[in-house]
Amino acid sequence: MKPIVFALFSAAALGAALPVCARGAKDPAVICAEAEERYVEMFGMPSADAEGVRVVTMYKYNFCPAHITVLVGTTVRWVNVDKRTSHSVQVGSTPESDRAFPEEYIEFTFLVPGDQDYLCGPHWETQKMIGMVTVQD
Repeated sequence: MKPIVFALFSAAALGAALPVCARGAKDPAVICAEAEERYVEMFGMPSADAEGVRVVTMYKYNFCPAHITVLVGTTVRWVNVDKRTSHSVQVGSTPESDRAFPEEYIEFTFLVPGDQDYLCGPHWETQKMIGMVTVQD
C-alpha cells in the first residue's frame, strides 16, 4: 500500500463551503458497515484500531463516515476499500490529491479549526461523494 500525503497549513487555503448531503439510494449505514467489513478483510483489524490516524473509508461512492470531528493536528486517512474504483480527496480549495486505487490511501493533516468540507474529485458531482471534517482546538 502506498500513501498519498498532503496537509493544510493555512486558513487561506480553504475555499467556499461545499454542500454536505452525499448519499445514494442505498442506506449509508449499510454501505458503511460493508466498508468496515472490507477494511477488516484487507488490514486484519477494525479501522478504529489504526494507530496515529483517524480512518475514513471510501466505498461505493461514499465516505464512511461522511462527517467526523477531530482535534487540530489530527491526520485523517481516507482508505479506498472498493474493489475496482479509484477515488481522490480535495479539502476546500487545496489541490485534489492523486487517485487512490483499491487498498491505497490518502492522508491529510488538519491544522486549522472549523468545519472543512471535502470531496472525491471524480465522484462528487455524479455520485454526491462529499464529506465534512469538523476540526476542534
